[in-house]
Amino acid sequence: MSLFVDAHAVLFDLDGTLIDSAPDLGAAADKMRTDRGLPSLPLAQYRPMAGAGARGMLAIAFDMTPEHPEFLAYREEFFVNYESAMTERTVIFDGVPDMIAALVAADLPWGVVTNKSRRFTDPLTAAMPLFETARAIVSGDTTPHAKPHPEPLFEAARRLGVDPGRCVYVGDDERDIVAGLAAGMGTVAATYGYLGQQTDVSRWNAHLHIDAPMSLLKYLRSA
Repeated sequence: MSLFVDAHAVLFDLDGTLIDSAPDLGAAADKMRTDRGLPSLPLAQYRPMAGAGARGMLAIAFDMTPEHPEFLAYREEFFVNYESAMTERTVIFDGVPDMIAALVAADLPWGVVTNKSRRFTDPLTAAMPLFETARAIVSGDTTPHAKPHPEPLFEAARRLGVDPGRCVYVGDDERDIVAGLAAGMGTVAATYGYLGQQTDVSRWNAHLHIDAPMSLLKYLRSA
């Protein structure tokens, strides 16, 4: 029996769940290092923290926390670097196009809820044909709150015209699961994404873990 038998829609986090943006995020931070005469760092050092965005990238590149007096200036420099090249190396995870095609074929509406700001989300998703069938794209600044607050998920459900309790939310970060649970949604931890350092996914209390995008389909009645 399918786990999410009453699911009428599926929502996804973006970075680390649908797309692998770590190469472009890491490159944006690494350029800041090399511009300052510092040696380049390998992508492998940036990748585990890609889900944390600018905060994670600056932590790796400069061991810098948000409390640092120059953090805001460094973050904006990172944003400018990323904005100028955010589709050069970013790819869709293997299996995601087939998974989305199956949802569309089953007439299960789908959408995106990300903490990425619209400054980046809108041009990035517009540049990728994958998102042409998405019926809702909610960014980190679409509502007054970002995840782990449930409001972005409620907004996506409203746009889809589906009760939140009939939605499933898939993400690769603990805040995704916290938000999904708070919204009363079925929650799925994507363990193929960016899990950070020394992450114990079992502590997130997600309803389900998947290690590949296509694995989701067997838990959806209609797909």
